[in-house]
Amino acid sequence: MLRVGLTGGIGSGKSTVSALLAQHGAVVIDYDLLAREVVEPGTPALAQIVERFGERMLTEDGRLDRPALGAVVFADTAARRDLEAITHAAILARAEEIERAAATDAIVVHDNPLLVEMGGHERVDVVVVVDVPVAVQVARLVQDRGMSEQDAQARIAAQATREERAGVADVVVDNSGPRAELAVIVGDVWDELVRRSREA
Repeated sequence: MLRVGLTGGIGSGKSTVSALLAQHGAVVIDYDLLAREVVEPGTPALAQIVERFGERMLTEDGRLDRPALGAVVFADTAARRDLEAITHAAILARAEEIERAAATDAIVVHDNPLLVEMGGHERVDVVVVVDVPVAVQVARLVQDRGMSEQDAQARIAAQATREERAGVADVVVDNSGPRAELAVIVGDVWDELVRRSREA
């Protein structure tokens, strides 16, 4: 099994790269999905979030009110760290379960926007970083997600820097070009991962 860590800043196009790798045959573990799964109603993590941040973090039907929680944690570093302490352990445990269920010769991609922040780069064989300039991230977040420029900058600032991600990267995917170009780049990355898998 080859364990691959895939990461990139918000708006970098990491999810597109992840989808392309899945098309090539990778087993993708999507940490954004796991982050939702571990805070479903009735989970220990949701109970801990309510204990720390209050009932106001729940919607009327008892689900996590993500915008309300986001407004708190992206404005307060200590609050964000408290939230991460609750959720990261649960996410990692679930990711390990999925990985154990994969075939022994699989290429397993841990698609994790917080790979560096969670120390996930130390638990994989290869780190792939999707990279674009910050100005491109901001433009995409404003255009594609309807964020204000200020909100976009705050989200970017809450994540690892480009330099921090580049510092742990084995492979850097430059996604500042067109989508068709990205598909070709990811095809080359897949060939490299297959080669490494055979050598492992």
